[in-house]
Amino acid sequence: MSNEPGSAETGSPPAPPAQEVSVSRTPSPNKPGPAGSSPPKPSPPKSGSARSSPPRSESGRAAAIDSGANIEVDDAFDDDRDSAIGDAQTTYTSSLASSVLDYPVEYGRRYHAYRSGRYSRPNDEQEMDRLLLIHEIITLAIGGLYLAPIEAEKMTRILDIGTGTGAMTIGDEFPNAEVIGNDLSANLPTFVPGNVKFEVDDVESEWLHDSKFSWIFCRYMAASIFDWPKLVKNIHENLETGGWCEFQDFDLLYYSEDGSLAPDNPLLSWITTLTNAAQSLGRDPNPGSKLEGWVQDAGFGNIVHRRYKIPFGVWPKDPHLKELGAYNYRQLSEGLEGLTLRLYTSVLGWNEEEIYALLAQVRRELNNPRIHALFDLHVVYAQKL
Repeated sequence: MSNEPGSAETGSPPAPPAQEVSVSRTPSPNKPGPAGSSPPKPSPPKSGSARSSPPRSESGRAAAIDSGANIEVDDAFDDDRDSAIGDAQTTYTSSLASSVLDYPVEYGRRYHAYRSGRYSRPNDEQEMDRLLLIHEIITLAIGGLYLAPIEAEKMTRILDIGTGTGAMTIGDEFPNAEVIGNDLSANLPTFVPGNVKFEVDDVESEWLHDSKFSWIFCRYMAASIFDWPKLVKNIHENLETGGWCEFQDFDLLYYSEDGSLAPDNPLLSWITTLTNAAQSLGRDPNPGSKLEGWVQDAGFGNIVHRRYKIPFGVWPKDPHLKELGAYNYRQLSEGLEGLTLRLYTSVLGWNEEEIYALLAQVRRELNNPRIHALFDLHVVYAQKL
């Protein structure tokens, strides 16, 4: 297997005409510190550009890639100033926006309507903001939008699975390709590139494409897919020979390298209970580390697997990891209710009062500078031979 990263290529975006959306199941081209010691504030994501690609490092490799060594803690944050660290974390903010559509509302949050209940997280503006932060985390960690060694001029058809609004950025980067964005929710921008189409559909339903794809991109589907091996095989079958797939996904269970995240810590208890609830529904919350095996079993070749450590909070000493941790702290802190409410109520039978009491404890631990929590991002890309 190759260990060399690919390099992203960008194209000039065409003038954006009105969007095209498909919601049918008929055959069609188918497819988010203490005072005085705060590190620099990360640049905010651009509104309406959910998958822009930050510049790569000079080496072409992100500092967060697993080197086998533990992440070094910044001594300035390894103390008892919980409130100060909380203040520092909240300085890493950005102004985000997303399209708002009329969907069912539960627990004060908006959810998708198509195949209601199929996806446990909200699709409202607050969740779209969180997904923009997830985008920033992934692209900052890996050094760009994607790693597969694809050639822009050879891309004719691209499928973006679980697209959110990301297909329009892919359309900008590949202006000569037809880009299909597939998602359960139609959180669509007002205008998109002319080479982009959105389809509201369940990717685990029968695939009805009339021609094959050059590249299929699948990102952040943890706790959303019932049958990963089937999905990966469908991707293989719907790629043209020589085409590439790329998966970017997490193992959602948190851990610490120094033992600071104890088994009885509310943060670990919360995420363990949440992931167990997703697992009880048959939706794997930790697909990242299994992707390479599924891709091998589906018959792909030229497989590359990378693992990246993503911290929660600004405790790492390394500036790159500190910035990653700041984004990750914010997406979790602001997304706790949306991540929790449906699974804890409908699956586990908790009431809202119990949930909010638990989440108050979780937030306290997120602001604890002595807790050095992280989780893993996995990127796997491969070629159909």
